[in-house]
Amino acid sequence: MKAIILKAPKTVNFCETADPEIRDGFVKVKVAFAGICGGDVNVYNGTHPRAKPPLIMGHEMSGTIAEGHPTLPVGTPVTVNPLIMCGECLQCKTGNKHVCKTLKLYGIDRDGAMGQYMLVPTHSVVALSDKLSLKTGALVEPVAIAVHATRETDYRPGDNALIFGAGPIGLAMGLTLRAFGCTNLAIVEINKKRLEFAKNLGFDTLDPESCDIVTKVLERTQGNGADHVYDCAGHQSIADILPQVVRIKGKITIVAHYKKPPAMDFVLGMFKEFSIHFVRVYRDEDYTIAADLLAEEPAFEKLVTDVLSPQNPQKGFDKILDPTTDSVKILFDFALALPA
Repeated sequence: MKAIILKAPKTVNFCETADPEIRDGFVKVKVAFAGICGGDVNVYNGTHPRAKPPLIMGHEMSGTIAEGHPTLPVGTPVTVNPLIMCGECLQCKTGNKHVCKTLKLYGIDRDGAMGQYMLVPTHSVVALSDKLSLKTGALVEPVAIAVHATRETDYRPGDNALIFGAGPIGLAMGLTLRAFGCTNLAIVEINKKRLEFAKNLGFDTLDPESCDIVTKVLERTQGNGADHVYDCAGHQSIADILPQVVRIKGKITIVAHYKKPPAMDFVLGMFKEFSIHFVRVYRDEDYTIAADLLAEEPAFEKLVTDVLSPQNPQKGFDKILDPTTDSVKILFDFALALPA
């Protein structure tokens, strides 16, 4: 088969590799679409501590059953939950396997989704609704992150919310909250193209370069601050104001990966008794909910801004790394690849 293979840091090629061989307990999936995410950028740059070339990248995908599933017939549209858990640690045995002590991921620790075929355990396969296109089905993984962040922090319809960051995860967070009944929601973003994209999706937006964020949030919440604040950007300038924009007894959820450990005003945290919640990936039920949500909410499809041929993978990574890019979610369409 053909696959996008990381040969060395910042070197990706679409080239021939071994076709995965079916074995007991595993399913062969024919990949339709595979997306580039922030984690893939770290792998591409050579900064991910576990990813070692040569490696087939990618963990956001959709496809169809090719062989080996005990109940789903060949051709069934599916996606894959890319988490790899040990099944033996305390977390796995107490219903929290998404934070397995040795959690691994396809596309990082094992060959992933950016190939014409992918071999995964049967339990990792999630069937997709016939109402959902395979293109949109490739968004299940990032939407599952948003679903998980919402469910883990007990969001309730009627609560107001504030999101920092209008990248793919921040926008997925916004669309998920809106689908879950959030009517008083604003997204903070400094990048003008992303700000405009969020506006076009119907969100209220706040630009730190044109207004004082704390003042605006207090105005929107009758002086109380936000019930829920989701940090999907991960920058010290955001950590500086998180304690100021959340209400007393409110919830701050850190969704983003901070490249450097941030400082935060813990004294204000004590005075306001807000909680800080950290989230990592998703539970199995979050993945299923995300797949169902995508089938019911057509707005998610707008997150896909680029569909590219995998035959020139460098174009995709150059585009996502361009600071002036207007891309949100870039997908490789393996139907555009050479025949298997």
